[in-house]
Amino acid sequence: MPKQLEDKVAIVTGASRGIGAEIARLFAREGASVIVAARTMEEGQHFLPGTLKATVKEITAAGGNAIAVQMDLANEADCKRLVEEAHKNFGSVDVLVNNAAVNWYIPIKDFKVSHWRAMLAVDLTAPFLLAQFVIPEMIERKRGAIINISSGASRGPGAGPDYKTKPRGGTVYGTVKAGIERFTQGLAHELFEYNIAVNSLAPNKVVPTPGTLHHKLVDSMDDPRGEPPELMARAALLLATADPKKLTGRIAYSQDLLKEFGML
Repeated sequence: MPKQLEDKVAIVTGASRGIGAEIARLFAREGASVIVAARTMEEGQHFLPGTLKATVKEITAAGGNAIAVQMDLANEADCKRLVEEAHKNFGSVDVLVNNAAVNWYIPIKDFKVSHWRAMLAVDLTAPFLLAQFVIPEMIERKRGAIINISSGASRGPGAGPDYKTKPRGGTVYGTVKAGIERFTQGLAHELFEYNIAVNSLAPNKVVPTPGTLHHKLVDSMDDPRGEPPELMARAALLLATADPKKLTGRIAYSQDLLKEFGML
């Protein structure tokens, strides 16, 4: 059975841990040459566990092809360098997964302007820049896929009996994720004629990752409220390989999408 991403090149940001690392591993198993990008190359460079070296080691040990690019997504020059590294090592980019994000769960009254700017830079401006850098080659080849990882936080805390007990401080995170979803829909409209799919993808439930555990959004890696990261990876693979004319501009949720296509 042929691999679904054979001879394709994929960039996955925020791939030192969590959802990004899971997507990178699956894409590599499906034949893609993967460029994994994040700030953490070595253990000890971040307070959370997980490194780019570990992700690449897992991929190559399984027979896959990957390189790591340590970078700051808040830096425009680094974003350009990431795409240049992809070209230099593997060729033109077929799939871009904008997964990296920073977040501070702090109420607005206490939120620092420096944190606000950092979140806009990493969570919203970097996906815009990386899309700009890969779009020309995708247009030239009349194919490609861009996947922006979002969150249910984009819809707000909601109302109901649990309104007062839900975790506080996610307002800015929800704001930037709402922005990435609107960006996704607009870009999908712009690129439809070029056979390029642009979709956003969020989990139906909080995924237990080092980051969500740190913020105490879930209690443990096997918390029944959580969603296995494998489901996000499988949904991302579906978005990376589906017909761009039939699946683009979607604000997709992992389990809903997999069920829709009979994969869950």
